[in-house]
Amino acid sequence: MPVPSALLVLADGRLPAGGHAHSGGAEEAVADGRVSGPADLYAYCLGRAHTTGLVAASLAAAAADGLDPLALDHAADARTPSPALRAAARRLGRQLLRAARAAWPDPALDAVAARHPRGLHQPVVLGLTARAAGLGPADAAAASLYESVGGPASATVRLLSLDPLDATRVLARLAPVLDTLAAEAVAHAARAGTEGPDALPARAAPLLDLTAEHHARRPHKLFTT
Repeated sequence: MPVPSALLVLADGRLPAGGHAHSGGAEEAVADGRVSGPADLYAYCLGRAHTTGLVAASLAAAAADGLDPLALDHAADARTPSPALRAAARRLGRQLLRAARAAWPDPALDAVAARHPRGLHQPVVLGLTARAAGLGPADAAAASLYESVGGPASATVRLLSLDPLDATRVLARLAPVLDTLAAEAVAHAARAGTEGPDALPARAAPLLDLTAEHHARRPHKLFTT
């Protein structure tokens, strides 16, 4: 089955949605010495995909499946302990919604922008964008998971002067894992459709939350998060 072209556009890092300014916690991981090369990057991205990545993908899949965006936004808030990450998620949500309304004009997206001027969490907006683009929950989950590891991989190239080929190799190794997690996210979203957003996963990554707060106080940094 061919990959929908809209999915390629949505997952493209060149989509002007602000993701280039975020490292997904990689900047702090590099500063702390937890990521110093390709092997560390793989381990970091693997852990991120299985925790916050799955949570975000499940939220995106649920939004693409038509669940109430505000209820999903509350669920995202409850699963994001770090104030810095909550603020960043809403800022990214606003930026993505702006890009989405330009790329895929849709009254539903206009209504979201009017009702939620502070912005919704980025994974929720990602799911709404996928829906407006004619994509489904599986597409939204796949795009979200790729973003959860693609951002740190791209950032590490800059932070460590890592060979881009090594970063690409890491992403290629992660591909089967992302496919499995995307299917899991879709299943969680389907369950949330009958049981409500509380049925969505709430896997935590406490170190990411703690280091995000530390990063927010850094006077000099390359990335916002």
